[in-house]
Amino acid sequence: MNTSDVKRVLEGALLCAARPLTVGELRQLFADDVDVAPDTIRALLESLQADWKGRSVELVALASGWRFQSAADVARFVARMNPEKPPRYSRAVMETLAIIAYRQPVTRGDIEEIRGVTVSSQIIKTLEERGWIDQIGVKDVPGRPALFGTTRQFLDDLSLRSLTELPSLDADASPVTAIAAPIFADQTEPAPDAPDAAGSPGNAEPAEVSEPLANPVTTA
Repeated sequence: MNTSDVKRVLEGALLCAARPLTVGELRQLFADDVDVAPDTIRALLESLQADWKGRSVELVALASGWRFQSAADVARFVARMNPEKPPRYSRAVMETLAIIAYRQPVTRGDIEEIRGVTVSSQIIKTLEERGWIDQIGVKDVPGRPALFGTTRQFLDDLSLRSLTELPSLDADASPVTAIAAPIFADQTEPAPDAPDAAGSPGNAEPAEVSEPLANPVTTA
């Protein structure tokens, strides 16, 4: 099997795969025929990436592996083939996610200190059920509160390979605005916080007026 054949197999596998595939998984495709080195696989993947550049479908490297997905400029059109509307999340949920992404590992107390409001258990549950955050330990302080961090699924859904690819924060912005802004990128401006019973916005969770998290459409 020559290099061109290996490249064709990689392309076919990735186009048909229902999830991202790692270099190790792609090597297994050739286990009974030829031993293809990891560096060779990576080089061929990068070659495929270049071959598809500028087309309506692109090959991307994510935290959990490689996958084909619709290019950013056509993703919103392709998404119309699926009549099911994407989940929508409140400003409170998205701000909490942003704080965890940029300040992890963090406790609920850390999040509350930054946001200035109580973080409900439902917000944490929503993010855990979506697969974007997980408990990654406990803080060595009295009460041993849970420490939260983001997951590979979070990176995959934002088409990122690692947390270092998150947008830089604006040092001049307020903590909540600076942390939340990148997660709201390319979204409609989120609704302002709802006032609490006393008429001030500082102690209540925002109203459930929400934004979907943009995500390119995968090929499988």
